[in-house]
Amino acid sequence: MTPRERVIASLGHRETDVLPLDLGSTLVTGIHVSSLHKLKVALGLIREDEPVKVIDPFQMLGEVDDELRKVLGIDTVPLFPPKNFFGFENADWKPWTFFDGTPLLVPGKFNTTPDANGDIYQYPLGDTRFPPSAKMPRDGFYHDALIRQKPFRDEELKVEDQIEEYTLLTDEELSYYEQESKRLYEETDYAVVSSGVPGTNLGDIAYVPGPALPDPKGIRDVEEWYISLMTRKEFLKEVFSRMTEIGLENLKRFHQAVGERIQVIVISGTDFGSQHGPFISPSLYRELFKPFHKKINDWVHQNTSWKTFIHTCGSIYALLPDLEEAGFDILNPVQISAAEMDPEKLKEEFGKDFTFWGGGVNTQTTLPFGKPEEVKEEVRRLIETFKKGGGFVFATVHNIQAKIPVENLLALFEAVNEYR
Repeated sequence: MTPRERVIASLGHRETDVLPLDLGSTLVTGIHVSSLHKLKVALGLIREDEPVKVIDPFQMLGEVDDELRKVLGIDTVPLFPPKNFFGFENADWKPWTFFDGTPLLVPGKFNTTPDANGDIYQYPLGDTRFPPSAKMPRDGFYHDALIRQKPFRDEELKVEDQIEEYTLLTDEELSYYEQESKRLYEETDYAVVSSGVPGTNLGDIAYVPGPALPDPKGIRDVEEWYISLMTRKEFLKEVFSRMTEIGLENLKRFHQAVGERIQVIVISGTDFGSQHGPFISPSLYRELFKPFHKKINDWVHQNTSWKTFIHTCGSIYALLPDLEEAGFDILNPVQISAAEMDPEKLKEEFGKDFTFWGGGVNTQTTLPFGKPEEVKEEVRRLIETFKKGGGFVFATVHNIQAKIPVENLLALFEAVNEYR
């Protein structure tokens, strides 16, 4: 099987020659630049002084290139948007040394100048004339969103303010997607995974503060947003309704540009779970999110061959029946360390409903703090559990984080290729 055939078969719940492997096809199945650099050095792909590229400045994720794909046996390739989390292009690369000494290449508009305390700030659109929208503390590993919410009264809230960043795809963006999807589909045999289009990602808390907006208006504070799920339901229904209209139009335009050259599209990255249970009740999900999710997924399934991908962290067992009814095909990150997220129970009860994309190793404890043999054993056990009958693409639980021992990184991929 080719990598693309392998992923397609697994998405169809058919067993494959070897288990499909993903690393880096999405911004929730990636690897932190520090860990990526250590891994590539250990594999002999680069020297200690050679840099790796930052493709997601917010989470500081690194570029998984073709050379690494071939060495590890990765089956996927990303179709990323033309602009990153902060609204500027990953272009005009420049060198920068990370706090921990990792040599990097960052986009030209990535701010590398620290303030007096040594902190690094990023700016909307990469434009320092605007107030910063994120901060990476000195010696940190990631950016934290900065809350820039202005005081407001409920009667002043406007739907158009709340969805300012969700715009229709432009001719320039569609041309980019057409050309890039052709390149990935025709020049590689990997499964092509799209990060999605503006308007479908209802309530994704990473985007609520408006990191790419020079002057965000509306509800932009994280705590206030979660409170609003209960106190401003009717307003949020209007917001989600309008977002869905934009999302559906963008899906139509996107489909015209890429056709069937992609296999997977990320529809939602909204986290509905905490470590111990869902953030929201099933009844609130049914009221606020499910009708819109179903409308979006239905359009995809009625008009394309794509499979729809939802990323939602935490303990979401109680929400799984509703997510299935809403039409999601793929569940990520399969946070096996959270309450009620037992791998065997998930596979037995929902293995025919979802493709589990993730759940391959516990990134909270085992990968960062376990011994290499413990990493290998956990990978073996989880592959054995999830692989049966297809419907499983191996990925770690969320991104591979910083400060992972290189011995554990090597053990992870050695085990994947031994047991896949």
